[in-house]
Formats: sequence, structure tokens, C-alpha cells
Amino acid sequence: MATAVGQALDDAVAQVTDAVRAEPAGSLGEAAPGSYPRTMHPWAAAVGSLLTLVILWDAFQTIILSRRVSRRFRPTRAFYRLLWTPWRAAAKRVPQGNRRENVLTVFGPLSLILLIALWALGLIVSFALLQWGFGSQLTDPDGHTGFGVDLYLSGTTFFTLGLGDVTPRTALARGLTVFESGIGFAFLALVIGYVPLISQAFSRREVSISMLDASAGSPPTAAQLLRRHFRDEDADIRGFFRDWERWSAELLESHVSFPVLSYFRSQHDNQSWVAALTTILDVCALVVARIEERPMPTARLTFAMARHAVVDLCAVFSLKPTPPPVDRLPPSEEKRLESFVAAVGVRFRADEAAVAKFRALRAMYEPYVHALSRFLIMPLPEWVSPEGANDSWHTMA
Repeated sequence: MATAVGQALDDAVAQVTDAVRAEPAGSLGEAAPGSYPRTMHPWAAAVGSLLTLVILWDAFQTIILSRRVSRRFRPTRAFYRLLWTPWRAAAKRVPQGNRRENVLTVFGPLSLILLIALWALGLIVSFALLQWGFGSQLTDPDGHTGFGVDLYLSGTTFFTLGLGDVTPRTALARGLTVFESGIGFAFLALVIGYVPLISQAFSRREVSISMLDASAGSPPTAAQLLRRHFRDEDADIRGFFRDWERWSAELLESHVSFPVLSYFRSQHDNQSWVAALTTILDVCALVVARIEERPMPTARLTFAMARHAVVDLCAVFSLKPTPPPVDRLPPSEEKRLESFVAAVGVRFRADEAAVAKFRALRAMYEPYVHALSRFLIMPLPEWVSPEGANDSWHTMA
């Protein structure tokens, strides 16, 4: 009897041993098909959830939301600060001229591509953390699981590849996969619409800057603009001011909504949006305060709009207004300016009230344009063109 019982126990042990040996390799440390005893990582799920919300909100603010000038911390703003600081320092080591401009020109478009890639990478990692944090309910064709498999599935799902070689095994895992697929589809659609929008805003800005070349020279100057407009008595300078008032308003709206546009540089030498805006402010200040018998309300309106733009853009980049270290219009240059425009019959008022008003107007915008000029490495224009300077349309091949 005892022998029979012992023989039965030996047979049972042998059957269990054979069953264990028949299990797939690596299955002792992993869940078998149909059961999901995975290790949970609550901290990973929390980090993934927070990272997803931050990236989605930041992308929403950057692409869709019409933002105010003053706002709280934003990842995109920090990204540009961290990237622009070393890029700007490296560009300053390059000698002035075309080589430096080539280095600076690359930054705007390249930073936009890097920002979009960073958003996509962050979302892929965040959804992989969510899958891993909830127990990695995914298996590849070989039955393996883990964070690497979660990351792979997240990447293929985000870009809507739909390979199907990694399968979610629970309702929660399937729900996360479907949600990420929708996020990836919407993200790619927004990016497709975002990049052309930036390009169109840049083109609208540059059209007026290119037209300023024939009116104010290259680089533009207030003296050249006044001389060329007043040389022809039929010149519609009031219409010119109205056009640039609208341009300043469009610049303010587009560059506050999409600050990356500020880094996009003009396509031609001796031109920039900072120089163009400064020239318009210079001309408006002269017309309002110094020019005799030419009251122009349009000049006041244009001055107000242009100054509004430079002040708000300094606020966007958290720039402190700083007066230029050297006076842009010293007495000797001011006399040269007067004689330059006197050839077309323009006379300046010399009374103390006019001079004081002119200085007050200059003090209202010069610290702000100087701050933008230093930050973006876009030189400010002079008041009078250097002797022998040729316009870009004269020198282009």
C-alpha cells in the first residue's frame, strides 16, 4: 500500500516537472498569456500624465491660442532661451558680415523644427511611461514585455504606423493606445497647418521691408526716406504712414502670437525688421516734432502703433529697455541731417520746445529698439546714409 502511494506521488511530481520544463523560455519571470500579474509603477504613470498635459498645453498655446504679452512660464519660451543663448554667443565669435548672418539665419527655421521634434518625442515618452506605469500590459511576438516594448508601441502609435506587432492585452492598455493614436493624428495635422502659417506671416512682413529699400535705402535711414518722399511734391507720405501703421500692427500681432518669427531674418543684406521699425519711428519723431508747416496726424498714429510694437516685443522676451551707449544723433550728425533734407525744401524747427519734444519722443522708443537690437543681433540704422552707400536694388546681380 505504501509502495503504491509513493509511486503515485512520484508520478505527480514528474508530471509537474515536465509541465514546468514545457513552459516557454523567460515565462517564469513574465505573465503567461491570458493572465497579467504585472508590476505597477505609480510614479511613472504620474510623470507620464503630467508630461502629457504640459506638452499638450504648451503646443496648444503656441499653435492655437491667441496669447497675451504677459504670461506665466511656458516650456517653449524656456526652450528658446536655452537654445538662443549659446547660439547667439557662438555667432558673436564669427566676424561681422555674410558669414555671421548665415549662422544667424539658420536659427529661426531650425529651432522651429527642433521644437516640433521635441514635442513629438516628449509625447512618445510620456505615453510609454503611462503604459509602463500601469503594468506594461503589452507583449511583442516573442512574448517579451517592459519599457522598451512600451516605448516602441508608443512611437508606432503616435505616428499612426499601425504595424500590429505589439499587442495591448487589457482594456486600459487598448484605451491608452487609441488615445495616443488620436493625439498623434491631431498633432501632425496641427503641425502641417502651423508651419505654412509661420511662413505666410514671415512673407507678409518681408514684402514691406523689401519695398522700404527704394524709399529709405539699404540700410534704411530717416534722412533718405524724407528726402525721397519730399523730393516729389506729389508723394503721398500720408499714405506711406498709414501703410506702415498697419504693418506695425500686423508685426505686433504676429510676433506676439508667434515669437519665433522674431528670429527669422530678412533675405537681403542690410535689411531687418528691427531696422525698418526703427527707421519708421525716427521719421515719425522728426515729422511730429521738427518739420515746419507739415502737421501730419497720421505720423502721430504711426508713431504710437510702432512704439506699442517695440514695447510689447521687449516684454515678450523679458528685455529691459536700455538707452544706446552712444547717441545715435549727435550734434554733428544732426547738422548733416538738416543739410541733407534741406536740398528738397524740408526745414527743421529749431526752437527749444521742438527740440525738447524731439528728444522726448526719441527717449520713448530708443531704449526698446536698442534692447531688441542687442538681443537679436540686428544693428540699428543710422539717421543719415553713409556717403557712397548703394541701395540693394542697385547692387543685386
